[in-house]
Amino acid sequence: MSKEGGLPVRWEAKWIDPELVHAPEERQPAAVLRKRFVLDQPEHATLFITCHGLYVARINGTRVGAFELAPGTGDYHKRLFVQRYDVTKFLVEGDNEITVTLGDGWYRGSVGIDGLRNYYGEDLALLCQLETEDEVLLASDESWEATSEGPTRENDLQQGETYDARREALVGWHGVKVRTFGYENLAADTGVPILAQERFEGKLIVTPNGQTVIDFGQNLAGYTELCVQAKEGQKITLWHGETLDENGNFTQKNFDPGDRNKNGGIPQKITYICKEGRNVYHPSFAIFGFRYALLETDIDLSGASFSAVAVYSKMPQTGYFTCANEDVNRLFLNSLWSMRSNFCDIPTDCPTRERAGWTGDAGAFAPTAVYLADCLPVFRKWLGECRLAQGEDGLVQNIAPVNNKGGMISNMLQGSAGWGDACILVPWALYEAYADAKILEENYEMMQGWMRFVGKRAAKTRPHNLLNPYHKYLVDEGFHFGEWCQPDVDNTEAMKKTMMSGAPEVATAYYYRSASLMTKIARILGKEEDAKEYEKTALGARNAYRRCCLKNGEIHSKRQCEYVRPLAFGLLEGEEIPAAAAKLNQLVAENGYHLNTGFLSTPDLCRVLAENGYADTAYRLLLQDTCPGWLYEVKKGATTIWETWDGVKEDGTVHDSLNHYSYGAVVGWLFGGVCGIHLSEGKLTIAPMPGKELGHARAEWKAPIGEIVSAWAYEDKKLTFDIKVPMAATIVLPNGEPHEVAAGEYHYTVVL
Repeated sequence: MSKEGGLPVRWEAKWIDPELVHAPEERQPAAVLRKRFVLDQPEHATLFITCHGLYVARINGTRVGAFELAPGTGDYHKRLFVQRYDVTKFLVEGDNEITVTLGDGWYRGSVGIDGLRNYYGEDLALLCQLETEDEVLLASDESWEATSEGPTRENDLQQGETYDARREALVGWHGVKVRTFGYENLAADTGVPILAQERFEGKLIVTPNGQTVIDFGQNLAGYTELCVQAKEGQKITLWHGETLDENGNFTQKNFDPGDRNKNGGIPQKITYICKEGRNVYHPSFAIFGFRYALLETDIDLSGASFSAVAVYSKMPQTGYFTCANEDVNRLFLNSLWSMRSNFCDIPTDCPTRERAGWTGDAGAFAPTAVYLADCLPVFRKWLGECRLAQGEDGLVQNIAPVNNKGGMISNMLQGSAGWGDACILVPWALYEAYADAKILEENYEMMQGWMRFVGKRAAKTRPHNLLNPYHKYLVDEGFHFGEWCQPDVDNTEAMKKTMMSGAPEVATAYYYRSASLMTKIARILGKEEDAKEYEKTALGARNAYRRCCLKNGEIHSKRQCEYVRPLAFGLLEGEEIPAAAAKLNQLVAENGYHLNTGFLSTPDLCRVLAENGYADTAYRLLLQDTCPGWLYEVKKGATTIWETWDGVKEDGTVHDSLNHYSYGAVVGWLFGGVCGIHLSEGKLTIAPMPGKELGHARAEWKAPIGEIVSAWAYEDKKLTFDIKVPMAATIVLPNGEPHEVAAGEYHYTVVL
């Protein structure tokens, strides 16, 4: 009856609404829907299911699938995914029952920057169809029953759940309402599920203010699972947070939503009311960003256990790194855990405050992400959301899927350079790693649209730049975040400045970068005429940048980013390159070997220094353990990457998210620089840059082409290399000596 791997040939199922009677502005109980049916002889059967909200389906009491937070997120009005499950083993001859519990989720729960509710609608609704090869066995329709009297009394993806275990014996069944939502936005789910994965056992501690707090030892995104012996009616309340405050007490201050409190705030709270005896529970419709949980209860906790369960998309780890410096090893793990915490169906910025699919974060981190995990399915789904959110004029939204109501100010703050360019940067990073042109084909029209949008911006040159002979390629108009989150720079004031005077250095550099990549992409896809046009655009943007931002070939700035960007993007030539690298090195040294780069250029900082002869400075930056520096947060006990360099200040005060993956992009340099693994356009090069500071280092990448290993170690007065490649490759030792090799394992020794 169904298309192979897709949707049913025809839908006999109807959308059914459980018709909860509570006011839509209130947090509501989950709805439970059920249908009893009889089978003469069970045979191979498939369940197709989706909903408005989130669903947990069971057949004869057994959960169907392991997908957490199904059917996932997205712009549901444009694309709602349908999951497909083989449920043959759950069916029995005779009487059967299917139950589906529906929660609010992204559909009508708190979402986005503003914590808006009912963003997609006020209803909950189910669509499901059970079928064999020959017939439909069951479909959602008016014959189903529903109740709102179940145990999940409140549920919200961010705010949390209230669960009353005394109500697990369901009562209060009533009819359902058939709704006419249609099937036009339905799409077969070809991605990967969100899964419950690693578990961390909690340790009970008593904080200085006398509160009982559970420390799980790892900051993550997921939920708490509890197991306690209790008397009926006893209650447990858990508040989830990322850190302890300067006094060692539980806090949520670092993701305090401010004005968002009027929409319920972000309490990350579970309230569980016990049944008599043994109670085991975890939320079904909420996940949180946390390492700690404040525990409030009068239950005897002897023998109780609490576990933190990480919840993120099925995304096997592919990258591994170790060295002699344990702080650097922890930095690697922190980056990996921030990626896991934020790759929940789509890549998001943080698992606490916003949970938004920011394009800038994805663009900055994608070249690192492809080393760490098999992330293609997550990025592919998110790029689909970017396409759906793109404006007719080609504007790529800063966030996809869009999760705010917009308005004049919000609409003005769109299309930032480095953010919108992610529609090109991310597919390119995926192509480099996976060598599959399909990801370029899927997103080519979106890329073209963005380039048209930027081209129109460039044509609107500010009067003081009209003397630039290449001004039609100079991007000095429009909103741009610029070099966001630079240390010692007020972000708000910097943003105001770019709004008033533009950001030609950042925006024109990205126009060049994207046009250069589009030249390559068009040729890969056999679009030579397009390639010629993008090549012309790239040359124009390069010339416009050089005329606007250089004076006699020199950069005049005290900000490191304005040297990193042209070096990384190839906007300099000849002697300008070593001169800029030397000045960058000088600025870093004068800053006490601290960086002052921001969001856009930090991922390239160590690389451009090392590749231009300043590997020693790159290593000093990597190992910097005072603020701002990567190891400062490690020394402060971080187990994930922070949003800002001083998320926990020297005095212990906390602010902002402690789980943002963006600055973890330096881990890409551990693979591509320290151990020298480069896979570009189907060519593999291993060119390690050893540093005595690390003693030894080993990177392993289970790449799509096969396993790659690059390891080096200082031993007495020699330097040894052990390298494994799955294909023909070029191995370049630090002395510049190249070795053309076939697939295999290789050992080299260099006498020091």
